[in-house]
Order: sequence, then C-alpha cells, then structure tokens
Amino acid sequence: MPVSRDIVHMYRRPRQVVRTLYAMGPREDRAIMWLMSGCFLVFLSYLPALQRDAVQLGGDFQQDVIYAFFGLLMVLPLLFYILAGILFAVTKVLRPAVTGYGARLAVFWGWLAAAPVALLYGLLAGFNGSEQPGTMLVGAIWLIVLLWFWISGLAEVSKAR
Repeated sequence: MPVSRDIVHMYRRPRQVVRTLYAMGPREDRAIMWLMSGCFLVFLSYLPALQRDAVQLGGDFQQDVIYAFFGLLMVLPLLFYILAGILFAVTKVLRPAVTGYGARLAVFWGWLAAAPVALLYGLLAGFNGSEQPGTMLVGAIWLIVLLWFWISGLAEVSKAR
C-alpha cells in the first residue's frame, strides 16, 4: 500500500496499519526513511513561521532555515532513536513481546503519520503567529495525534504473537 494511503488510514485504524507494516518484517531502511520523511515534512512546516519572523522581526531567514534544517534533519533523528530506545525499555517491562524494531516502527511511523497535522500547524503559525488560540489548538491536536499514534503503535507491536 502506498505511504500516503497508509497515513490516511492511520487516522481511522492506527493499530491495523501498524500491524500491517509490522507484518512486512524488520526493514531498517524503511524505518529510517519514515523518520527522515517525517522530519523533512516538519522542517517544511517550519518555513512559513520562519519567514513570518524574518519579516516582522527583521531576522535572517536564510540563517534560521539552516539552523532548522540542521536541527530537524540531523539532530532530531538521533533523539528519536534515543526516544525509541527508552520506549522500548519501558514497554519491554510491561509487555515482554515487544522488539526493538517494533518500538522504532511505532515511533518513526507515528511521527510521519502525524506530519500532515504539523503542516497545518506550520501554515497557521506562518499566517497567524504561534501565539494565536487557533494555532495553539492545532498544535495541541498535533501532540494528541502523535501520542495516540505512538501508544497505538506500541500496543500493537508489543502483542504476543
């Protein structure tokens, strides 16, 4: 199934999508691609807000983009590996059937699947500013969706087979 179709289905049946992806077998190349694609989409979501700040505050847009690129595409993936390791350890205590790859799949895929909400948040932050109630609401929805996907994914990959 194409990634875009899986992302749409993730909003209706997250556990079923994760189950299907997990059944494909451990593929680290696929997992890192999901992570990097999600980080790139979140980087794109930052661009409108960075441009807004550069215009309104007189900042250096190009420098801000370089910093955001480095942070989101170089540093954040490393932090996600650490997060996946921590979630693996915690889940392993509660449900011993979880695997390291399963934890990475749940975290990385959940990040990519929540990226459309991040894109909406970035657009709102660029047009309205990040302090507006509507923008903060969409940011909260993004966080809730991300946590929902992570918890659902971890629950699915940690089921005893």
